Amino acid sequence: MLGELLSFRGRYKILHMTWFAFFLSFFVWFNLAPLATQVKADFGLEVSQIRTLAICNVALTVPARIIIGMLLDRFGPRITYTLLLIYAAIPCIAFASAQNFTQLVISRLALSIVGAGFVIGIRMVAEWFPPKEIGLAEGIYGGWGNFGSAGAALTLPTIGAWLAFGALNPATGEALLNWRFCIAGSGIVAALYGILYFFNVQDHPPGKVYQKPKNARGLEVTSVRDFWFLMLMNLPLTGVLMLLGWRLKKVGLYGDNILFLVWAGLAALYLFQAYNCWIVNKDLLSGKKYPAKDRYSFSQVAILELTYVVNFGSELAVVSMLPAFFEGTFALNKTLAGAIAASYAFMNLVSRPGGGFISDRLGSRKNTMAILTACMGIGYMMMGTVGSSWWLPLAILLTMACSFFVQAGEGSTFAIVPLVKRRVTGQIAGNVGAYGNVGAVAYLTIFSLLPEWLSGGGEQTTAIIAQSNTVFFQMMGIAALAVAFLCWFVLKEPEGSFAEHHEGEDEPSQVVIEPKSYS
Repeated sequence: MLGELLSFRGRYKILHMTWFAFFLSFFVWFNLAPLATQVKADFGLEVSQIRTLAICNVALTVPARIIIGMLLDRFGPRITYTLLLIYAAIPCIAFASAQNFTQLVISRLALSIVGAGFVIGIRMVAEWFPPKEIGLAEGIYGGWGNFGSAGAALTLPTIGAWLAFGALNPATGEALLNWRFCIAGSGIVAALYGILYFFNVQDHPPGKVYQKPKNARGLEVTSVRDFWFLMLMNLPLTGVLMLLGWRLKKVGLYGDNILFLVWAGLAALYLFQAYNCWIVNKDLLSGKKYPAKDRYSFSQVAILELTYVVNFGSELAVVSMLPAFFEGTFALNKTLAGAIAASYAFMNLVSRPGGGFISDRLGSRKNTMAILTACMGIGYMMMGTVGSSWWLPLAILLTMACSFFVQAGEGSTFAIVPLVKRRVTGQIAGNVGAYGNVGAVAYLTIFSLLPEWLSGGGEQTTAIIAQSNTVFFQMMGIAALAVAFLCWFVLKEPEGSFAEHHEGEDEPSQVVIEPKSYS
């Protein structure tokens, strides 16, 4: 596979076009962060308002990943990715043309849906690559696509300054950024690529059948016990949205009465989701029995959800706090601290593919998952010991090593997801992906509250901040080690992990088929 990777034919064309679709979705999703200072200045916003926009940027990603998973299983990745990329232009243009803070909030909430794009490519790649190569293929998709967030940070300030034609802020002398054109333009580029994507990919190789559930309104399970387990595991998805609602109230976006209405709406949403799951599984609850070969264990999905909490959830949290951590711990300037922290995200280019590759080669996907998660836990525990007395290069090296295991674990997670139950791969990927956002919100909330807890509501001194950083890393380390235990002793090796063809296929996957062009 490695020798053919640079080709743009057959399944490799699908892989390259799909990871770039993911790259653009993340580029759009994270297009505010590098331009936030200019937006803040233009609208005269408070720091709390900028943080509110950051919260809005992830608010609807959780339910969107669930919904996208349903649409994916029903309509296929080609149409789903195309429509999502075209949709991205609408909130981008709305944000770019906003005239007040309320319009910024609404358009950012709408844009958070684009963050669900990751789920789509998981199934597309799985349709084109056999189980024995799925780890590396999904790792390349996730790792190279995820770099879109770094791509936005690297390019948008330069593009914005260039489009401002060198204009300077008269008060500070700093370069002005044409943020409106940058944000609108990123959405338009995504939409144009969506059209290109539609005419150049297929959902599956010719001659194969795209397996889908009879009803995609909710996740199909194969035992009554698993149904009630599914209901339990859906609760945190609603809970994290309630937590986000509370955080928006804390920053003054609305009052108590609106908060209670938001919570009531989210509770109703949970009941609606439960009803849809009941509709899908009502025959099962009425006594239907699945043949042994058609069953799967939802507990395996639940463990994968937890792995994504501790790896992707922690990654989003650490990326948010790492610049301030290096700045405060080693007394660095903001530019240098930001550059060092960026090394964490840059590791995605090799870490996710590396995790997938290890999963393909080690001979056991579950053991790979357990080892990588345990190493991640140990890495976070060691990060908790980093202080001002450390040699800075050693701290950077530890950060990069920890980042490798975090992102390799992400690659290993999605090396297993497509192998659980093929016809509901989209919904399983959506649920697992949503739990990554659950982890991020939970970790970031704890991180923001730790200094207040440790100080007893008193002054948040430098020593308190340092202690809160230590506790935060140790907490993530313990959580990762606990999940590693579950992976080793409870997670099962997927059937056919290294087979020549997927579940339900009679013929081995063909690698030389050229996708049809519609142009």
